[in-house]
Amino acid sequence: MILHRYFARRFLVTLLGVGGVFFMIMFFSELVEQLRRFGSADATFTDMVILSLLNIPEALYAILPLIVILATVALFLSLARSSEMVVTRAAGRSALKALLAPLTVAFLAGVLAVAVLNPIVAGTSKAYEVRSDALRGTSSVLSIGSSGLWLRQGDEAGQTVIRALSANLDGTRLSDVTFLTFTPDGAPFQRISAETAELMAGAWVLQDVKSWALSEDTTPEATARLLPELSLPSTLTPDQIRDSFGTPSSIAIWDLPAFITRLQTAGFSAQRHLMWFHKELAQPLFLVAMVMIGASFTLRHQRGGRTGLMVMFAILLAFVIYFIRNFAEVLGENGQLPVLLAAWAPPFVAIGISMGFLLHNEDG
Repeated sequence: MILHRYFARRFLVTLLGVGGVFFMIMFFSELVEQLRRFGSADATFTDMVILSLLNIPEALYAILPLIVILATVALFLSLARSSEMVVTRAAGRSALKALLAPLTVAFLAGVLAVAVLNPIVAGTSKAYEVRSDALRGTSSVLSIGSSGLWLRQGDEAGQTVIRALSANLDGTRLSDVTFLTFTPDGAPFQRISAETAELMAGAWVLQDVKSWALSEDTTPEATARLLPELSLPSTLTPDQIRDSFGTPSSIAIWDLPAFITRLQTAGFSAQRHLMWFHKELAQPLFLVAMVMIGASFTLRHQRGGRTGLMVMFAILLAFVIYFIRNFAEVLGENGQLPVLLAAWAPPFVAIGISMGFLLHNEDG
């Protein structure tokens, strides 16, 4: 147990050190990017620093497998350089047993990342979007809640809030819809209820319409009108509606199942969010696979030569597995692969490949 604790502590320190180095590099590069992006906006240097700090957690979380593979390579090269691994094997410990501590740390780090870091990343991503939209003067036009979906559009004539019970996949056809129009000074002006509303050529085309004029001089029901069809101008586009969903990473994993249910109830496709959810659940296993890949090429004495070549092979194989996982994620989001297969197959395949290398190097 003392030896396992020693290896676990060494790996944890190395992991934190590599993560700290990446944090500093990404902070300065992100700061330059924010200065370039919002240099012409009415923003201070403090705003740029805050935006950089809010955006870094998401970037660090995305490259967590890369940090783990580099920490693994650095750890085992250090153990080989000091001959500690040779002494460990001479004491009767196999290489596979020496891997137990780093694998446990990687698995626990993955669980901690999914359970704790993921909600933090979701919060910082949402705060970054709010701050950046405020600096650009834009905001999200769509929101999905338990009562249905809500849209907002506006122009010089005022603002219009749209509520619908359900919609098609891209949000351009709404069912059981209500339009509430406000004047530029914020006073309610008109309420329109329709069976369906379809966005076509810059206008909402409503069917089976009932309209109320919200004026203080008359009773709304007394002046209500029934129309078979009505066209209302709109500033929204299908791309704006789709982009307003945001990225799945901006939703905490604890809230993601309920959000997926609301999406499906509203009529939207939740394939992208469902894929992200299972990918996050598989993250601990993927980090374990990264440790095994790094160890399978560097768990050897440096006197054997070709150390640089082995390190290059380890990092190259890790990038290939990482690319395959991202490719499988795209296929899963598009429905070309089952979500469970796309999310869970890459970690298990990587573990199987690295286990084969380890057993070959250990037993020949």
